Amino acid sequence: MVFSEEIRNELIENGSITDPKSPRGVVLNTAASLFRHKGYLQTTVRDIGRETGILPGSIFHHYRSKDEILRTVMEESIILNLTRMKRALEQSDSLEAKLRTLIAVELYATNGETGEAWSVMVGEWRNLSDDAKADILKLREEYEGIWLGVLQEARAEGMLTMEPDILRKLLAGAMHWTPTWFRAGGGLSLDDLTDRVMILATGGRG
Repeated sequence: MVFSEEIRNELIENGSITDPKSPRGVVLNTAASLFRHKGYLQTTVRDIGRETGILPGSIFHHYRSKDEILRTVMEESIILNLTRMKRALEQSDSLEAKLRTLIAVELYATNGETGEAWSVMVGEWRNLSDDAKADILKLREEYEGIWLGVLQEARAEGMLTMEPDILRKLLAGAMHWTPTWFRAGGGLSLDDLTDRVMILATGGRG
């Protein structure tokens, strides 16, 4: 199952992402929440230390700067969800299934355990250092390239009528907004929401 702990644990074991239960992981998760709700510029390392119970000096033992914390929050959320996307696409046996997979993975990224980090990636991008932006951009380009490839194929097959690049921007904006109103268990599941976005994307053609 693409959203199981198996993929996350594999990435932790090979060093691609941080164990969320480790001190380093606790710092990341706390920082992601503070960056999202308080803003990156308004959040200090002292704030992170107060929330985690870790002294600022000890935080700098794990991360060289607040910028590195921000970069790592973004980087690891993309790595995890990019890996989930690739694994799920390997199991998708039709073009419709591929498109649904992309939508499902992104909705889970924005509303699942990486929701805070995903929101920070969108909202605090401008506050990354130039070097950090270059690193994150490579991952984002790979992620968006997969999306555009599937959308272009779907357009060629007559599943979509809108230009792939425009549709991708519209879908990304709509899905990024879902955490402001979607609540699991509120009568609409993530699977239900995925179905609705599929209808939006294909005009009911999927």
